[in-house]
Amino acid sequence: MAERPATGLPPVISDDRQRAADAIDAAGTAEVVWTAWAGREPWSEAVLPDGPVLVVAAHPDDEVLGFGGTASRLAAVGRQVHVLTVTDGEGSHPGSRVLPPPELARVRREELAEALDVLGLNPAFRYRMGIGDTRVDEAEDLVAARVEQLVRQTGAGLCVAPWSGDLHADHEAAGRAARKAAAAAAVPLWQYPVWMWHWATPGDTRVPWDRLRGLPLTTDLLNRKKAAVRCFRTQIAPLADHPGVVLPPDELDHHQRLFETVFVEGDTP
Repeated sequence: MAERPATGLPPVISDDRQRAADAIDAAGTAEVVWTAWAGREPWSEAVLPDGPVLVVAAHPDDEVLGFGGTASRLAAVGRQVHVLTVTDGEGSHPGSRVLPPPELARVRREELAEALDVLGLNPAFRYRMGIGDTRVDEAEDLVAARVEQLVRQTGAGLCVAPWSGDLHADHEAAGRAARKAAAAAAVPLWQYPVWMWHWATPGDTRVPWDRLRGLPLTTDLLNRKKAAVRCFRTQIAPLADHPGVVLPPDELDHHQRLFETVFVEGDTP
């Protein structure tokens, strides 16, 4: 998930986006509020197309938080799940002397490999780009080209990527790049929200709820996903010189439900 995204937003943003960015640094919407929201009940189940699946992540952990349970379910029944991680997430602890960016990048790659092993994903189907953390928008065309190449190379019948409305600049750029690539390769695109559950509120008009679909998880799959999330030790525990936690328990609650969610592409949000 990388650093809190307020500093990764474009320099000129709308009032709505600024308010949402400010909300990311605030307490956010508690999971109990989402649980109580009746509006989530009608979300229909997303129907997975046949063939391999390519999962795109802006940072190591995005793919696990947003789609890890479903990816594990697919791998368990023999479906090929390919994972492309765009950055190494070296920006999550700016200024740290305990884990300066090169070392943090190495550790986060190791954490991701461990997490994907827990989910049962094939190491041969993992790819990384090494784009600079917080700079995905500068390499958006390059990312789109790589995603399209992998879709064609793997024969993927579905591309899954971060939601292009997530308010984190890296997530949004990865989502836009995946949209361009999926359109060029003529495959469906699903986008998973990550930060949205923090800054949005039930019924929020900035969110295309009509395009949101659910992906149910069994208890076993959820437990496997939770175990995978625990692999991201740099994100769920403080560093000696960074007492703040990137993924505190209240944030993790949004990503440890008995279902996952995706926006099924139609009209651009």
